[in-house]
Amino acid sequence: MAPGFEILGRDGLARRGRLSTPHGVIETPAFAPVGTLGAVKGVPPQFLEDLGADLLLANLYHLALRPGIDAIAELGGIHRFTGWYGPILTDSGGFQVFSLAALRSVDDGGVTFRSHLDGAEVRFPPEKVARWQGRMGVDIAMMLDECPPWPIEHAEADAALDRTLAWARAGRASWTGEGAFFGIVQGGVFEDLRRRSVDALVELEFDGYAIGGVSVGEPLEERRRIVEVTAPALPVDRPRYLMGVGTPLDLVHAVGHGVDLFDCVLPSRNARHGQLFTRKGIVRIKNARHKTDGDPVDDGCRCPACRRVSRAFLHHLYRTGEITAMVLGTLHNLCFYLDFVQQLREATAAGRLAAFARRAHQSLDLQAPEAVS
Repeated sequence: MAPGFEILGRDGLARRGRLSTPHGVIETPAFAPVGTLGAVKGVPPQFLEDLGADLLLANLYHLALRPGIDAIAELGGIHRFTGWYGPILTDSGGFQVFSLAALRSVDDGGVTFRSHLDGAEVRFPPEKVARWQGRMGVDIAMMLDECPPWPIEHAEADAALDRTLAWARAGRASWTGEGAFFGIVQGGVFEDLRRRSVDALVELEFDGYAIGGVSVGEPLEERRRIVEVTAPALPVDRPRYLMGVGTPLDLVHAVGHGVDLFDCVLPSRNARHGQLFTRKGIVRIKNARHKTDGDPVDDGCRCPACRRVSRAFLHHLYRTGEITAMVLGTLHNLCFYLDFVQQLREATAAGRLAAFARRAHQSLDLQAPEAVS
């Protein structure tokens, strides 16, 4: 097994595992709330602890711009800086290669961004990206990758993969941190490129492997096909991370194909717009029908909102623009996700994942959440 990763049980391709890091143990499958700037919007770190989060995701690109890597290192590292003392994973800035395409240029030596804050140029070479994450003291660091958009032609995806693999070699050689350093599989929707990426990254012996370049606009069927092809091809003794995905049913699908770690903005971002996840589907709390509803959002939920207030009160807070609405909504959605992955862990350990998946498909609203920004 890879250092720190133990598989405790299996159900088909699904794994129930445990990943030990310098700042704590992650029970897998696990979901990481997204704290881009080091904090989930509106949620203090102790609240994440109370909800049972094992892992927090922060974003290297945004932290490099402000307050800067030097400042974080001088203040004692990212855990002391943020007040979150559990495991932290940092994205390398690779997703911003996709999302900030108009503000960056890519070459064989790395990425040059024009800051979305003031237009200043910031250079991200793969070697420096690795060293920055090590200096901050993160528990799981990601290599720099080129995240291509969809749709993309095979030749363009092939060229982007060549560049990503060169960055993988440079980043791996530069990693000296105490945490784990993960490789990222790219290749768009092309199975031959995904297999080539897996083969090349495995030769570099990363501590874990991520599936990147999904959920970038491709149809659901394409995304799931790539997960089905890629995840089982990764080393069985290393943790597997599906980046930026997804809905509860996406998680069920990916766990069933051997994925261990997830992050996604859906629970926090959609909560800020009044879309709340429940065991019976999505509640759009701003809708007028909730104005006089005295029931909780989900009567089986343990979150602070469901324990204390009604749908009517949350409806009132959202409609009046009260910031407490977004805090309570985010706590609810994160609680739903964290409880959901706990149930996934239990079902996998007990050999009941197929039954759990059937119930999830029957009870959850199959309509996708609305895209919000």
